[in-house]
Amino acid sequence: MYKSLTITVIIPCLNEEQGIEKVLRAMPDFVDEVIVVDNNSTDRTSDVAVALGAKVVREQVRGYGRSYKRGFAEATSDLIITLDGDHSYPVDAISYLIEAFLHLGVDFLNASRFPVRDRQGMSLINEIGNLGLSLAMSVLFFRWVRDSQSGMWIFRRSILEHMKLESDGMGFSEEIKIEALRDARIRFGEISIMYTSRVGETKLNLWRDGVQNLLLLLKKRFFR
Repeated sequence: MYKSLTITVIIPCLNEEQGIEKVLRAMPDFVDEVIVVDNNSTDRTSDVAVALGAKVVREQVRGYGRSYKRGFAEATSDLIITLDGDHSYPVDAISYLIEAFLHLGVDFLNASRFPVRDRQGMSLINEIGNLGLSLAMSVLFFRWVRDSQSGMWIFRRSILEHMKLESDGMGFSEEIKIEALRDARIRFGEISIMYTSRVGETKLNLWRDGVQNLLLLLKKRFFR
């Protein structure tokens, strides 16, 4: 619990046995619930997570969004914080994010990876792609968002009932931000974090995921 608010951290994982150990060992003591969503891993991700005290739920159908929707269904706390199991997002910044969340008086706070300060954390081509998608989202939805693809957010669990979350893939990250932005009842904010290089092999397919995310932006803007 942090300042009378209960905290759930949700971490989607696909073969992240190395990264998840580093993430969980760095988890602050005030976090009430850590949910690791094992997205049908073939390594020891679940075993490592259980040994370090996390609640492990399994989602057999692979997909980034699919994992998060399963995790949300299991969460019980006032606030939900998300991050990846590859140790690229700063676990030690969770208290800083909560303080910013409370100070700004928002319901959804996006942790932007920009400006990139660790050049090992993101390649130039990935940076260009991320910035391009963020610009497209900002133009389409009339609100500047620096990092539409970030996987670290903090939000009130209660706002999920106002969201229509459909994506099962990587587009889920931008979809949840769109749902937050377009609902007048949800106050949206953004703050920069330190993003570093991941542990283990990347699961991202740059061109496939980039095109699919762009198509999702157009769908959410013009066909809903």
